[in-house]
Order: sequence, then C-alpha cells, then structure tokens
Amino acid sequence: MSKTVVLHNVAKKYKMYNRTSEKLLDIFLPKGYGEDFYALRNITFEAESGDVIGIVGVNGSGKSTLSNIISGIIPPTSGTIEINGEVALIAISSGLDNQLTGRENIELKCLMLGFNKKQIKELEPEIIEFAELGKFIDQPVKNYSSGMKSRLGFAISVNIDPDILIIDEALSVGDKIFADKCEAKMNEFKEKGKTIFFISHSLKQIKTFCEKALWIEYGEVRAYGTIEEVVPKYEKFLKSFKAMSDVERKEYREKVMKKRSTVFEPSEA
Repeated sequence: MSKTVVLHNVAKKYKMYNRTSEKLLDIFLPKGYGEDFYALRNITFEAESGDVIGIVGVNGSGKSTLSNIISGIIPPTSGTIEINGEVALIAISSGLDNQLTGRENIELKCLMLGFNKKQIKELEPEIIEFAELGKFIDQPVKNYSSGMKSRLGFAISVNIDPDILIIDEALSVGDKIFADKCEAKMNEFKEKGKTIFFISHSLKQIKTFCEKALWIEYGEVRAYGTIEEVVPKYEKFLKSFKAMSDVERKEYREKVMKKRSTVFEPSEA
C-alpha cells in the first residue's frame, strides 16, 4: 500500500495577545511579542491508501487544526508534510460562501478546484441530487441550517472524487437517513483505496466505520494504531477525566496550557 499522508514533527504555533495593539508590537519588535501557544506539537504519523482513521480527543486538543493542515488550509509552523493526492475537507460550512446560493457555491468550489464549466455542468446534477436540498439549492446558504450546510459540503466533496477525504464533525448534524447515505458513500471510497480521516466525538461512529485511530491530547499524539488498541485507552482517559472535580479539571487545564506555551525540542524518531 502506498503512503498518502506523512507528517513528521509537525507543529503549529500561534501568538496569544491581551490587546489588539500587542499584534503590532509582535511585528515590529526584534524578538516579537505575545505568549506562544502550540495548537499542535511534534505530530508524527503516516497514513496509507485505504486507511480509515478516526481522530479522537477532547475539545481543544487540536483535531480541527490538524485537519486544516492536512487539507492545506493553514501551513504548519515547523515540521514536514507529504501529501500524495487530491484532498477534500468536509466541515460544517467549510469553504461555503453564505451570500451565494447552494448552486452558486457548487460552481465556485468546483472552479477553485480546477474543473471547467463543461465538467461542472456534468457534476452539478449529481451533487444536487446527493445533497437532497430541493428548492433550497437556489436559496442563499446563509438561510441554511447547520445540517443543510453539511449536506451541501459533503455532496460537493464526495462527488469531486478526492484521493484523501477529511470529515470534521460534518456528520454530527442532520438526520439518520442522510448519515447512512454518507456512510455508504464513504464505504465506497474505502473500497476504492482512498484515505479517509474521520473526526467525531461519537465513539460509536468511530468504532463502526474506522479501522485505525489517532488520539490527539492537547496538541500531541497520545496514541496511534488500530481501533482495538487505541479506543479503549481513550475511553479509560475519558472516564478518569469526567470523574475529576471542577478544581482538578482546572488544575489539569492550567498544567496543559503551561506545557503548550513552552518551546519544545522535536523528536528525532
């Protein structure tokens, strides 16, 4: 099997400011200004064609940052990334223009991906049929519910036939019938040997659909392997985390925040 996604020592650093004026200080001062915050640190893993990987972690762990880096929406601060194939990211309202209609968004996104007008005309009926939006396809996306935006985003992404598909909580909204339809489409992708990253808080969905799991805990890889290896460890962590008192959770978050604001040495592994 060929490698489709390879990340080595990837980090994403942001600056935290107390006031807007501090952004200017960061630009003009030789050593910069503001507190460093590592959304991701030392992320190293490989994915192969046909891999279906569930990305798990509590809120704020960096899952969406990771999906944005893999899809090329944001660059890493350091580390190396190798992507072999066309990537499509499906997240609620990701890449959609709220002022345009659903149909106009289809045309715009396809144009941005390099399709010509003839190809778009051929793809459009399939996308519209899959989205099941009816007359809403010609209404501005700003009038859509979260579920409708998710439908449109999913329909566009799966019908442009990407090599690597990233689904970020996009199936957490909407009805069960459409979710089943999406799962059938993803299984079709899986059979074609495409790589799929599936981000969800639903461990039931992760267990049902994915074969591997990547556990991100506050910006770092805690575990990566088969579902059978990783999910039980994550469930054990969740159980202990939920059992913490409010004071214990606060102390834990403060400890993590302190760690995420310090300079680190990348692993040589």
